[in-house]
Amino acid sequence: MSYKSKFQTKSIDDLFQVITTLENEEECYRFFEDLCTIKEIQDMAQRLEVAKLLKEKVSYQEITEKTKASSATISRISKSLIYGADGYQIVLEKLKSKK
Repeated sequence: MSYKSKFQTKSIDDLFQVITTLENEEECYRFFEDLCTIKEIQDMAQRLEVAKLLKEKVSYQEITEKTKASSATISRISKSLIYGADGYQIVLEKLKSKK
């Protein structure tokens, strides 16, 4: 791995290594339902949806209406898209190529 995270630890490495072994949506659902609360999963899904809409140049107001995300959440994701570690860019490209 050439990218070095500011918060990397052995236990986070283990978590991410486990996640990369999940083979399908059913395994993801099973693992994340055990690992996270339903609200945490919904929040992560909402953030991904916000990132998709921001990349499509949708307005904050329309994103709020579509996703119910707060302007603070939208702003944070916008900053991540501009100044972050390119994680959203990577997954959005993967989603785009799957379609």
